[in-house]
Amino acid sequence: MRATDAMNNINSDLALSRTIEDILVARNLRGMKTLQPHLEPGYCLRAAQILRNCKGHVFIGTGFPVVETFETDGPVGTIALYDALEALGATPIIVCGRPISEALAKQYRVHEIRVGDHDQREHEALMALYEYLPEAVVSIERPGQAADGCYYNMRGEDISPRTACFDSFIDMARCPTIAVGDGGNEIGMGKVGGALKELNIVPAATTCDELIVADVSNWGAYGIISFLSVWNERDLLKEINPLKILEYISDLGSVDGVTRINQLTEDGLPVTEGESVLHELREACGFTD
Repeated sequence: MRATDAMNNINSDLALSRTIEDILVARNLRGMKTLQPHLEPGYCLRAAQILRNCKGHVFIGTGFPVVETFETDGPVGTIALYDALEALGATPIIVCGRPISEALAKQYRVHEIRVGDHDQREHEALMALYEYLPEAVVSIERPGQAADGCYYNMRGEDISPRTACFDSFIDMARCPTIAVGDGGNEIGMGKVGGALKELNIVPAATTCDELIVADVSNWGAYGIISFLSVWNERDLLKEINPLKILEYISDLGSVDGVTRINQLTEDGLPVTEGESVLHELREACGFTD
């Protein structure tokens, strides 16, 4: 490939990334459009490049505790990314604590981490990282430790006793790390720590290599899958069925993180919103039905 062709491809990918990044925060439900300028453009592209050639293990951490169960935002995007990576030859492993770990283990590869036992978090992460030697570690809507070491939800409630620590997996990984968040209290948000003061939350301090912000974290995973689709000339986005995934995790006891009700919604939004985002991403990537 000539140098000029390579440069044109780079510019094209960066332009697509900017378009995808704008789609993901267009609704600006919790201030992510405000955070976006604090990230170097092209973050969706760079995150996807980390996963592009993975053929070994990829850790995907998810599961935000809500009351005594887990919320719908996070697992939907995780399952979509898991399926895409597996289809492309990688071996994804979902890393989470109970009850979501028990719920997903019947159908997916799961590595369970202990809830509330934060004294062992570094040892637990080191053992898993040594055993699996992941090529990348991804966090999708995982609670991030605040500056005081505790975990907080969007209401400012301390949820530490019900939270398993995935931060150590991000902090101690010897491979690239990616995080997706939509509110400021998730793993990875420490990357834009100064800008989080504008949000009405207890911010997370944990950082990462590449942070993707989205109005709903599930949608951030779709941003990564967009590039995997283009590069592999396979419309992986079309293969995602948000309603089917929501029905699956709802049967396992999930709740909407905003309403705290067992229903087929993401952060209070009907499934049609996620479907609309997928349609916009497919159009941006040049896929047609």
